[in-house]
Amino acid sequence: MSQSLVINRLPRAFHTDLGDETRAALPDLTAEQGELIAGTAGSSPYLKGLIDQERDWLPHALQQPDQALADVMGAARALPPDQLKPGLRQAKRRMALLTALADLAGAWPLEKVTAALTDFGALAADVAAKAEIAALIRRGKLPGMTEDDVETAAGMVILAMGKMGAYELNYSSDIDLIVLFDETRFDPDDFYEARQGMVRATRNFCATLSDKTADGYVFRTDLRLRPDPAVTPVCLAMEAAERYYESLGRTWERAAYIKARPCAGDIAAGLRFLDALRPFVWRRHLDFAAIQDAHDMRLRIRENKGTGGSLSIPGHDMKLGQGGIREIEFFTQTRQLIAGGRDPDLRVRGTVPGLAALASKGWVPEDVAEKLTDHYRAHREVEHRIQMVHDAQTHKVPNSEDGFERVACLMGISSAELTAELTRRLTEVHELTEGFFAPGPGAAPVPLQEVEFDKGVLARWPTYPALRSQRGARIFERLRPELLARLAKTAKPDEALLALDGFLAGLPAGVQLFSLFEANPHLIDLLVDIVGTSHALATHLSRNASVFDAVIGGSFFSDWPGQATLQSDLTKALAEESDYETQLDFARRWCKEWHFRIGVHHLRGLIDGAQAGQQYAELAQAVIAAVLPCVVDQFSKKHGPAPGRGAAVLGMGSLGAGRINSQSDLDMIVIYDPQDQDMSDGPRPLATRTYYARFTQALITALSAPMSQGRLYEVDMRLRPSGNQGPVATSWASFTNYQQNEAWVWEHLALTRAHVVAGEAGLAEDIENFRAEFLSQTRDHQKVLKEVAAMRERLAAAKAPAGVWDAKNGPGRMMDIELMAETGALLAGLPQRDVHWGLDGAVAVGLLDVAQAQTLKGCYDLCWSVQCAARLLSGKVIEADKIGEGGTAFLCRATGFDQVEQLQSALQDNYSTAASLIGAVVGGVEDGTQ
Repeated sequence: MSQSLVINRLPRAFHTDLGDETRAALPDLTAEQGELIAGTAGSSPYLKGLIDQERDWLPHALQQPDQALADVMGAARALPPDQLKPGLRQAKRRMALLTALADLAGAWPLEKVTAALTDFGALAADVAAKAEIAALIRRGKLPGMTEDDVETAAGMVILAMGKMGAYELNYSSDIDLIVLFDETRFDPDDFYEARQGMVRATRNFCATLSDKTADGYVFRTDLRLRPDPAVTPVCLAMEAAERYYESLGRTWERAAYIKARPCAGDIAAGLRFLDALRPFVWRRHLDFAAIQDAHDMRLRIRENKGTGGSLSIPGHDMKLGQGGIREIEFFTQTRQLIAGGRDPDLRVRGTVPGLAALASKGWVPEDVAEKLTDHYRAHREVEHRIQMVHDAQTHKVPNSEDGFERVACLMGISSAELTAELTRRLTEVHELTEGFFAPGPGAAPVPLQEVEFDKGVLARWPTYPALRSQRGARIFERLRPELLARLAKTAKPDEALLALDGFLAGLPAGVQLFSLFEANPHLIDLLVDIVGTSHALATHLSRNASVFDAVIGGSFFSDWPGQATLQSDLTKALAEESDYETQLDFARRWCKEWHFRIGVHHLRGLIDGAQAGQQYAELAQAVIAAVLPCVVDQFSKKHGPAPGRGAAVLGMGSLGAGRINSQSDLDMIVIYDPQDQDMSDGPRPLATRTYYARFTQALITALSAPMSQGRLYEVDMRLRPSGNQGPVATSWASFTNYQQNEAWVWEHLALTRAHVVAGEAGLAEDIENFRAEFLSQTRDHQKVLKEVAAMRERLAAAKAPAGVWDAKNGPGRMMDIELMAETGALLAGLPQRDVHWGLDGAVAVGLLDVAQAQTLKGCYDLCWSVQCAARLLSGKVIEADKIGEGGTAFLCRATGFDQVEQLQSALQDNYSTAASLIGAVVGGVEDGTQ
């Protein structure tokens, strides 16, 4: 604001005569400004003193407040070392007076007032610290440092914490700082001398700010937020601080770092430190255990500070008391801790911006965020008025009538109005936040009545790893009645209990998951549904319980986004990680969540088997396409960029056809085009063939190696030219030559389902063009059919079906029908990859009539539905008498039958019919009735 300070509201004069006296001493003020000064001086002895001290400066400052603010900051920045103490104190007086008057007048909003105070705090710390560093350098007390290092404070980093970090500094606040130094700036042999110098500089600059002199003080400094302050020096090496947080950091320290920012000294080093601390502050999973930690912290504060009990306005602590500022901050920060690891948009420092971010992402209802934001601003205004009276570091509403009246005057309202307003606001904040931290007892669980659970099963639960910790056991004990009540509602409670027992037994830890269930009880229904239906999905859950996080995100039950969106999202997320192993672990966690989502959608009937197969395939293709560039970058660092055009990944089998199940391996071929290059150009160059062979191995490892988050997929490379005997990666020239001159018919059949899923775009286009052209060539039908018949015989001899529920292997089953479809596609020269198109191709070349093709399509769809459901239920061929009532119901629902006996009969009829039709065309085995 470049114009004169506009008065939007005036404090009521507390002692008019005192105000008039002060106003008379400042004749250059306008009438409105005189009223402001009179009311302020009459209500605040401290501000009256500042007004008297700054009489010459004040009228000009009120005419041009923004310019006056900039002048104060500029003068403070330019202070010579011998004038720092008096100069900074004068600057603080002027800053305090100007912001107070602008605040009281309503000319500056809360955010501008707190930002001005915060910016001055950062400037004061920076100027004072660099003056000390410069003195040490001149005296040779910081080894290896010169005057050029003063600008970065020789590696000293001053982190602003709490309100200072969030630009929320209050009127009479101390400043919470953590002071570190970048030990890499010094020779290791000089470490202890450098640390000694940094400790001395820290003590001295803090004294410059906080010592009370005849001119007052600048800021009280508090360094107690540093790691283990009782035993550590006031300035720590960054590496030592990192080690502490990695091994001993607590939830309250994570919450503190939400607001942390480098405010002075070596800003770049501070940003690097905070980036290194990101995994400590922002957990990958939804951290609902933080709720209990925050609640325990609140109770300790209430006990230590005596801020519990009923609400009484005189003497109430606006910061720590019931319904106070800290309640809103804890509410906001705890929710940020819960979800900020998954959503970077929630990692904001300020309380008001934090509430807005949480509301925009659905973590806090919009109306709750708006109410808390309004109350927060109002609370901060009252806090400022309390502190303005005597410049006291207090947050308590005055007990005395005189003190309370002074605060009311500075608010511009009466004492009665202030009492009513505070009572209303504090009560509403308490009601809005208390239930989040300490929810009252919910509805009583449904009485178990006739359900008598196996006491032996219940008795062994405390012995499981997830329940061995005291905290995990305590949370589970609160959760147990709800779990048992929901189990009792299932069709087969005893069966569901055993399924849940298996899930609990497989959990390596329980605190996070049990906290998640406690905060989101609706997830228990999903858990019971899964463990009571799908053993495979329940086992997956017990090993990867963090996939439940995805359910809370809000879009878990939305429509499938498609491969392009998935690939884009994963690529963007991986690009934000600089470490290769972190990228691979993130990809695993991300993939597991989407994999789980598909399984749940299938289990609950939101999608059918065909849709699930397509989604599993799109997910796999998105993962390969996003991970491949990470492998390329990592490999290139060692061996240089890929020679020639690079490589492409050719998906084969079900992956290429775009339909896989929950347990499928990925059949792939890596094709590369070296063009005319015979070596890579890098730190450790490799011959082209070796380069691509090792690169392919690196890609396989990236996809299939077990890491902390498990593995992505099993990879099968046996469909490459010459199978296991051939090179692991195939050159473009070799691939085309092999297909044209050496490949067997079965390899041409496999090509009908091939599809490039990732890699260099030009090479991918060439591969697809070659494939389409090659498939379009005329072939000897009898020769192909003879080869196909032989293949059927070999397949039948190699793997007999494991009973009626094995829908994949055997005559008339999935692989047999796929072989028929591949035959039709090859002989018809079709580029399309799926089974239905291939069977239409068989009609086009006269192998089948339309009715026969339609029959095989129906047979295949039923086989696929059974296969996809079976893999989700048990991970292998199902046994109908062992999958339980829930599994049986899902199997029938997934295939459209009312009774499992009807499904079994239909399968047997389909196998026999399909085997006869295929056998009549190509010969070979015909019996499909096993």
